[in-house]
Amino acid sequence: MINQKMHELGSKRSCIRDLFEYGLKRAAMVGRENVFDFSLGNPSIPAPEDVKDAFLSIVGKESPLSVHSYTPAPGAIDPRKSVADDLNARYHAGLRPENIYFTCGAAPALIAMIRALTVENAEIVAIAPFFPEYRPFVESSGAKLVVVPADEEAFQIRMDALEAALTSHTQAVIVNSPNNPSGVVYTRETLTALAAILTRKSEEFGHPIYILADEPYRELVYDGVEVPYIPGIYPNTVICYSYSKSLSLPGERIGYFCVPDCAADSAALYAAGAGAARIIGHVCAPSLQQLVVGRCAGIRPDLDAYDRNRTTLYEALTSYGYQCAKPNGAFYMFVRSPRGTAQEFSDRAKAKDVLIVPGGDFGCPDFFRISTCVDHDMLVRSLPIFKALIEE
Repeated sequence: MINQKMHELGSKRSCIRDLFEYGLKRAAMVGRENVFDFSLGNPSIPAPEDVKDAFLSIVGKESPLSVHSYTPAPGAIDPRKSVADDLNARYHAGLRPENIYFTCGAAPALIAMIRALTVENAEIVAIAPFFPEYRPFVESSGAKLVVVPADEEAFQIRMDALEAALTSHTQAVIVNSPNNPSGVVYTRETLTALAAILTRKSEEFGHPIYILADEPYRELVYDGVEVPYIPGIYPNTVICYSYSKSLSLPGERIGYFCVPDCAADSAALYAAGAGAARIIGHVCAPSLQQLVVGRCAGIRPDLDAYDRNRTTLYEALTSYGYQCAKPNGAFYMFVRSPRGTAQEFSDRAKAKDVLIVPGGDFGCPDFFRISTCVDHDMLVRSLPIFKALIEE
């Protein structure tokens, strides 16, 4: 006998990964230079030089036992202190190492916290557009995913729709800002309004409704846009973070969840997250990556290349007639299909070897996502094809 739910998850591939792997096959057939792959959010800028130096120094100078041994399940104390110190310096967050739990990227952090909050009949709310993996993260835990329809103009939050989605079974709202796929950052005004609703509803229902702040793109913002520290606005917030994007280390799988002391039942929630990590086979995050993070927690990325791509593509597409909210974070652009569904438009683009992700799995079937963390020359060479697609 085979678990049918797991079979379903394994058989229905991620639309993003599926398109990415198709691109690899096409590149082998027609040449890499002839495939315009905008599918995957794979950082295209190298890791900062300080990160490279940290790797070389740690591997070359420290004892192999200290580098490659197990750490405590939450992580080694000194790197966790470095993370807490960095957040304290930036946000006056009042964090301790004991608030931090290292994980293999933001996904296991988010899964652990979802499982920590999954009680009988639990509901977890996601705001469209949202990262498609939220659905299996939530449903595999035994909870129900409730989707708030998108604000298709500014891609902030439709507060009326969000409030209508909250019930006595709501355990948490996932907030992804800067957002994948829209690239939009939720404003302080948006988050303050959200906090007011959650505070009122928590009191009405007699239990806290948490925000799960999914923040792998927190450092990737442009034009001086603020990314508010959400626990400073709404105390019942858990941060799930990854260094994949900020330090260009997606394959190294290092991140954390952070349960601030200000969150309701913080000690119990942290312990439940640790227990959830344990049952999914999490012993400890890779020790080498913990040490690198310990040395590089305060390093910020150079965003010039991403900003150049963002500006070039946004100006070109809008001049051709495409509609898109200007992204001020992350490295994505979420564009309304000019005709037909985004799936139909994506298929037409695919026939011309332009790979863009249709937005159905993001909760917005009329939009498609373009990843802008790509080679600039490839992006420029793709522009005539985008122009031809909208003119057809």
